[in-house]
Amino acid sequence: MNKSCKSNACFGLMNLLMLSVVVRSQLTPHFYMETCPHIFRIVREEVQNALKNDIRMAASLLRLHFHDCFVNGCDGSLLLDEDGGDSEKFATPNLNSVRGFEVIDTIKSSVENACDGVVSCADILAIAARDSVFLSGGPFWYVELGRRDGLVSNGTLANETIPSPFDTLDTIISKFNNVGLDAKDVVTLSGAHTIGRARCTFFSNRLFNFSGTEEPDITLETNMLNELQYLCPQDGDGNITTFLDQNSAEQFDNNYFNNLINGKGLLSSDQILFSSDEAIATTKPLVEYYSYNERYFLMDFAYAMIKMGNINPLTGFDGEIRKNCRAVNSDF
Repeated sequence: MNKSCKSNACFGLMNLLMLSVVVRSQLTPHFYMETCPHIFRIVREEVQNALKNDIRMAASLLRLHFHDCFVNGCDGSLLLDEDGGDSEKFATPNLNSVRGFEVIDTIKSSVENACDGVVSCADILAIAARDSVFLSGGPFWYVELGRRDGLVSNGTLANETIPSPFDTLDTIISKFNNVGLDAKDVVTLSGAHTIGRARCTFFSNRLFNFSGTEEPDITLETNMLNELQYLCPQDGDGNITTFLDQNSAEQFDNNYFNNLINGKGLLSSDQILFSSDEAIATTKPLVEYYSYNERYFLMDFAYAMIKMGNINPLTGFDGEIRKNCRAVNSDF
């Protein structure tokens, strides 16, 4: 596990971001300066502990923040436990897929011990996502804070708004547009797939009968296809996982984009950024640019994460500061 950004492309990036990354928002990196001055140290230590136990947790915590922000904005609603009903946690894109809830519980407990009733679960998600990237060798950015926690979980909306591995490129771009993000953000944030794993069920459609052709996806590189067919046979266990980035699975770098150029994107939603007809005029040029310019990918990724973290935050007197990330205060 990398404790800092060690690649040549990362040197000096932190200082550059301190000066150049600006997003207009009601949020501020200094929100807890007086009320919880040690918040960043507390979260960092807990994320470090989590990654020591399970390096895959870096990708999982990053994904939690992403899936939370795409539904009702970045309000921690994904964390709510609701038995039955319309819960985000049990919506199709999240059920048996998102993970790391126990880590967030641990972070919240440590934060509450230091600053009772001050820091929102939504802000904890944002900080944990940044630290997960940075501790995996990726960029550092100043997390803007001041979000409050939502009171409602919306599983129906989660099913509609969270991008799917099976979506077309036009659909993915549309879903990003609906939350204020653009085609560039699609490419940049997809670069998060340089770390983490995916289950066979999310890419097995490419291996044997792609789009009803009775043939594999022709954009999938031959050797990788053979390996994946062995790992994920027809009618096999769809819960088996493999690395999203086969060549640098635990390092946050730009290798993901080289994979796409070489036909080694694992998910269809990855490979279409380079190989689909729609990509020629939208996403393919940026994939190519990031493939040979890691420094700009990392800088753009930091900016895109700040931008994503500003999707419809609850501030002021809206929402609440949950005592327990799994339940609204009235139920706790």
